Amino acid sequence: MSQFDEIQENLQKKAECQARLNLLPYEGTPEIKTVSEQKYLYVRKREAGRVTSTYVGKYSQELHQVLLQSTAEARKIRKEIRAIDKKLAGLGYQEGELSARVMQNIDFARAHMKSNIYDQAVLEGVATSFPQTEEIIDNGKVSGMTATDVQKILNLKHAWEFVLDPDIIQSPSNYYMLCHIAKLVNEGFFFDGGRIRSVPVTIGGSSYVPPIPIEADVKEKIEDILQSPHTDIDIAISLCLYAMRTQIFIDGNKRASVIYANHYLIAHGEGFLVIPEEHVSAFKKLLVEYYEGDDDTEIRVFLKEKCWRSF
Repeated sequence: MSQFDEIQENLQKKAECQARLNLLPYEGTPEIKTVSEQKYLYVRKREAGRVTSTYVGKYSQELHQVLLQSTAEARKIRKEIRAIDKKLAGLGYQEGELSARVMQNIDFARAHMKSNIYDQAVLEGVATSFPQTEEIIDNGKVSGMTATDVQKILNLKHAWEFVLDPDIIQSPSNYYMLCHIAKLVNEGFFFDGGRIRSVPVTIGGSSYVPPIPIEADVKEKIEDILQSPHTDIDIAISLCLYAMRTQIFIDGNKRASVIYANHYLIAHGEGFLVIPEEHVSAFKKLLVEYYEGDDDTEIRVFLKEKCWRSF
């Protein structure tokens, strides 16, 4: 493995650790406060040089154990991050400065992350409402939904957290980035959901049967798109459509393709691309026409006019 590849691998590991940290329901040291002979649980942590104490709920052994486990997991993850930082320093990596525009774009995407995840879940046919999606993102569970659908939403959150990490935004939007996003999207469903597929697949509602992809060809095509002399939004749309039509992975191709295109778009400060709930039906129709006819003119216009949000 080259030094460059090793740096990229460690940056991806660091971003994944950071995403795991963000997924923890509570972060901080548990403390018990007694008021009028009633016990209450808080978490205490230091933020921006000052100690904050956040109320969690009335004391119970179960909740106390959840807080203790969350604290232990946070310590473990932070230790992993420190070890990765040490490796990166040994490889000569220095964290670059993101432009103000890209930082604003990260904030813009974060502010809309819940609605984006909801829209992506609807595109995948997940039976969820926006409040249910919010509850899953915030607390990791919700009643009235299948475990499979809950897992899909949690995986989308994990993948979005990953690409919005400042280190990962600075990483190339290459084949390896796409594979890692697909791995996160397929987590819990396939042993290695980020591996290029080696078996035939069919697409529901379409007669199009995508050929089994060849890794060298996929890498070359992605590089051709990245090096093309087009606008950033056109390149992002090309990356998205190519990955969808090629069906590179055994499952989760639409989810991975959209988030992958957003990695490129956000890294260039050009907003984000998500198919809104009200346009899902029209998009699916255009997508089938694109699969079967290979003409992307209409769907490109649709994505640019209906699905691209800039600021």
